Amino acid sequence: MELCLINAQCSSLITYITPRNIRSNSVDRMVKTQRESWPMKKIALLGKGKTGSKVLEFGSQDITVFDSKNPPELEILKKHDVIISFLPGGSFKKYIPLLLESKIPVVTGSTGFEWPKDLNKKLKENNLTWIKSSNFGLGMAIIKSILPLIGKCDSLFDDYALNLHEIHHVNKKDAPSGTALSWKDWIGLDVSITSERKGDEVGTHSLSLVTPFEEISIKHRALDRKIFAQGALWAAEKVMNEKLPFGLIDFQELILRRDLK
Repeated sequence: MELCLINAQCSSLITYITPRNIRSNSVDRMVKTQRESWPMKKIALLGKGKTGSKVLEFGSQDITVFDSKNPPELEILKKHDVIISFLPGGSFKKYIPLLLESKIPVVTGSTGFEWPKDLNKKLKENNLTWIKSSNFGLGMAIIKSILPLIGKCDSLFDDYALNLHEIHHVNKKDAPSGTALSWKDWIGLDVSITSERKGDEVGTHSLSLVTPFEEISIKHRALDRKIFAQGALWAAEKVMNEKLPFGLIDFQELILRRDLK
């Protein structure tokens, strides 16, 4: 059995998952609607690297870019409605106190660092909502729904092996990737993870469950970084316009909320 999920410009091809097809242009329409529905919203973008630059491509809103040449300052941040960050984990963690002080909602795809243990408490105390994800591909929510089922293999098989291989571009510093660690967490079992860095690979994650008599494979491959930018913009729209709970929210859980419009 092989399950394969491929994203190309945030279109999704889903096999053996759901009877309802996801149309290839659905997310493009979503982003177009975002542009039309909140033209006056101001976005503070932290980092304009490989993924941050894609946010600039899609966002026709008022976007201010902050980077090493233009570091964020409190009074300037306060003039924005939402903060989107794709900074490296270490850089983002350094700015957490400043972002908290700004009292602005945050959407972040920064990985490769440990979240402060008291952050969720501080966010709730200040009536703030932050959305985080190691992978803003909308299809990743489907993966999160499936992987707990893979975690049941422990009660089904006496002899099995779980192996996860992730591939990213040569400049990605954290290994294993944040997405790979999320997959392991969603499965809830010990998983052997291997990492590979080559070329300009956007991101591929392949999981195999092998027993003496069968093999189950799950693969997610991102073909364009646009999927991460579009997902982050979708989350930004929700955090500004929906009544979301305060605290640190997982992006995939947000997608699966049935009460969102």
